[in-house]
This record gives sequence, C-alpha cells and structure tokens, in this order.
Amino acid sequence: MSTLEFIQERIRDKKGAYRDYEFISLENNAIMTFFDLAQEFDGMDDFYVLSVSIPKIFFGVEACLYISDPGGDDYILAANTGEPPAGLYTAPPIDIVPDKHAYRAGDSLVLTIRGKKTLMDQLPFRTESDVLGLLAVYPAGGLGPHQELFFEKYANRIGFNLHNRYLVEKNIEHLKFIKSLVSDIEHNIIVPNMVYKLFLRRLKSRIMKIREIEGLVSGGGDMGRDRLSDEISDVNKGLSEDFQNIERHYENMTLFLETLLRRSHFDQGRLTLRAKKCNMKKDILLPQLERYMEQFRSMGISIDDRASGVPEEEMITIVDAGLIAQVYANLFSNALKYTRDITTEEGEKKKYIAYGHEVIHDYFGPGSDGIKYNVFSSGPHIAVQERDRIFEEGFRGDNIEGRPGTGHGLAFIKNAVEIHGGVVGYGAVSYGNNFYFILPK
Repeated sequence: MSTLEFIQERIRDKKGAYRDYEFISLENNAIMTFFDLAQEFDGMDDFYVLSVSIPKIFFGVEACLYISDPGGDDYILAANTGEPPAGLYTAPPIDIVPDKHAYRAGDSLVLTIRGKKTLMDQLPFRTESDVLGLLAVYPAGGLGPHQELFFEKYANRIGFNLHNRYLVEKNIEHLKFIKSLVSDIEHNIIVPNMVYKLFLRRLKSRIMKIREIEGLVSGGGDMGRDRLSDEISDVNKGLSEDFQNIERHYENMTLFLETLLRRSHFDQGRLTLRAKKCNMKKDILLPQLERYMEQFRSMGISIDDRASGVPEEEMITIVDAGLIAQVYANLFSNALKYTRDITTEEGEKKKYIAYGHEVIHDYFGPGSDGIKYNVFSSGPHIAVQERDRIFEEGFRGDNIEGRPGTGHGLAFIKNAVEIHGGVVGYGAVSYGNNFYFILPK
C-alpha cells in the first residue's frame, strides 16, 4: 500500500469513527475551539489553563489537569478551574491514577492523557509509559456514556498537543544549547588554539638556525668548536621548550575538545558531567596557570599564591576536570586582559594576580561545607551598576578598553559551576577584583 493509499484509508476510518461518535454540534465546537486556541497560546501554562477551561465553558463542569512531574515519578496539578487556582504543583488524590479507560473516582470522571508511543523516547524527561498526565472533570454525576466518550477523545487531543509542545520546547532548548556550545568552542578552543601559530613560528626559526649551522659545517666554514657547541646547545634547548609547549597545548586542547564535544551533551541538550576525583590545584589549576605564565610575565604581571587557606589534602574533590579547567582558563584569560598597576599603602607599584582557596563551613547547609576558589587581579574595581550583570551572556563592561572578547567567558563559568551544584560571584576588594566560585566540599 502506498503512502497516499494508507493516508486515504486512515481518513475513511476516521470519517466512520466520527460518524459513530455522533458528537453533537456543541462537542464538535469544543474540539475546534481547543485546537484553534492551542495554536494561539504559546506558553505551557496558558495551554494547561486552556485544557481545563474548555470543559467548564462548554459543558459547565470543573476540571483539574495533572501532568507528569519531570523531576519524579508522580503527577502534579498544573491547572484547575478554581478562582484563584489552589493546590498547584501538588500531587493528585490517591484514587486518581492512570488507567486504560475512563473511570469514576468519587464525584470525578478521570481520564488518562497519553502521548505518542513511537515518540516517547524523544521527550525531554524519562517516563516508563506513554502517560503524560490525568484530566479529572466534576461533578460527573450527570455525565452519561456518550459524554464519557467525548471526554476520552478530548483527553487524547490534549495528549497529542501536549506531546508536540514538549518536543518543540526540547528542540528550542537544543538549539539554544548548540548556539551556546558554539560560543564555548570559539571562546575556549578556537581562539586559544591560535597560539599554535606562535609555537610553529618559533619552531621554524629553530629549524632555520640548524640549517644555518649545517651549512657552515658542511661548507667548511670557520666556526670554533666551542661556538658550535654553544649554538647547537641553544637550538636544542629552544626545540625542547617548543616541544613542551606544543605538547602541553595539545593535551589541553584535547581535554577541552573531549569535554565540549561529548555525545551526551547533544543527546540531552545541555552540558553533562563526567566527574572524577582529582586534586584541584595539581590537576586543574596549575596546568592552566602554566599555559598563561609566559604571557603574564610578558605583561609584567606577577603571581601570588599565598592566599590559599586550604591544606593540599582538602583540595581533593569530585568534579568534571575538563569543565573546571576551562573555568580557570577563562578566569586567567580575563586576568591577562584586565590586570592593571596599583599603588600599595606603602607607595609600592604592583601589577599582579593571586589565587587561593578557603573552606566556608555550612555554606550549602548544616554539615555541608563549601570550598571557595578565588582568582584576584589588581586594578580598578568594576563599576557598581555592572556587577550584577557580569555573568550574563554577551555582557561586557565599560572597562574593556578595546580589548577583544565576546562576553561569553563569565557566562560559561556560571553555567559550568552551577551544574556542579556550585555558585559564582564577584567581590570588589582591596587593590582589585576577586572572581570566585564555590563548590560543595
């Protein structure tokens, strides 16, 4: 059977079914009104209210709509016809549960709302069945078999529409995530990867030097043995440094690529964690600091690590090393751009960054300590009116001074830390600015 023949056969089946339903004009109008307004109202809450309002306006019965709780295995009240609505987000009475057919529970007619079986695995949440929710209409004492049939079909229409809305929301979230991920890749991989040009340029100059020495030696040029040894030693030292730089950068870019391009991110439409036990200072902070060390030196920025108040053994934690490494990379990148000279109380001019850690007892509740990770940079404070916005996507303050950037780095930090159950923040402190994040200990 061709597609055309199959669809036309289904139309004939539905034509016969609707004839058998014998829906009256009022019932057909109710269905059409539901479909028309479901296209008009985009918000999910509006759709919930629409679903319970159709029975009340057309048939004079009250209604409650319970939907599957994405955060659990139960159902929660999404809308009712009370004014004002009461009991929202609470569980249904114990006698209101899914069933294959409509049934009576007290004075209510209970109808199970189902989704599309073939697309259940595409929902943004997991469910073991095709049940998306429950519709209860009351008082049901005056409803006969024909009215029960109508409300069963009406519940089916709610289910198909609700399922489609879930899929649309999921697709929108996926698109937002992909857009954000593209920014992550540009900010944390593509731009830093340009440093390969510097490494390759240095490597090329070393190779040219070797060729120059080779030419002198093979041409019988007058080069003393000691000078030749010094020249070769200097080239070899440079080659070793270049090799180490390229190797470190390769390892770092490999870590960042693996972290950002995981299949689970795309499947779920959000950053997912691959956490493991690691030493925050040794395994994450210092490798990132080492990447920027030469640039800090070239900018005259010194580094102070005396602010740490956490013993080394207390810095062992469970995190996604790739994501937190990028948090530090973004903080050090910003410090490189915005660190400025300050004058201490003793009249000494300094330009420096500092990093450290401290335990905050009971930060996440009684008995749940947090560790605060700080990255400080000297310079003028961020303007007061900008401090609440610095972690917003795309926001850049007035202190950028023409420095290149996208305003994405701090937004990435916020996202990466929050999916670890932590928080981010900023503090204007003596001599400069402190950016920090706090993770559960």
